[in-house]
Amino acid sequence: MTKVLLAEDDRTMVSLLTTLLRMEGYDVATLSADMDVLTALQHEKPEVLFMDVHLGKQNGMEIIDAIRRDPALAKVRIIMASGMNLKEECLQRGADHFILKPFMPDDLLSLLKQNNSS
Repeated sequence: MTKVLLAEDDRTMVSLLTTLLRMEGYDVATLSADMDVLTALQHEKPEVLFMDVHLGKQNGMEIIDAIRRDPALAKVRIIMASGMNLKEECLQRGADHFILKPFMPDDLLSLLKQNNSS
């Protein structure tokens, strides 16, 4: 079972994604907006990180940089999300995928299935 860590500061979005992903057979871990993403990654050891670019006091771009510098986290697949089209910047920083909000649940599931097969 693929484990997905949700790093999203919108509680409604977290609730909806958690329900959706669990229904699709994913193991889901969540973190509160003030919890350090890198610490959560080391603790939860997910295969996939779904992260909002703007996370309260944390900067998603800086988090991508830190993940990609850490050999222990190198295999984590990163899907970034934002209401602004930051696809190019996210991919250049090291994200595997970008999804523009609002998105359809099937779009996220398609990205997760791509991650499963790679």
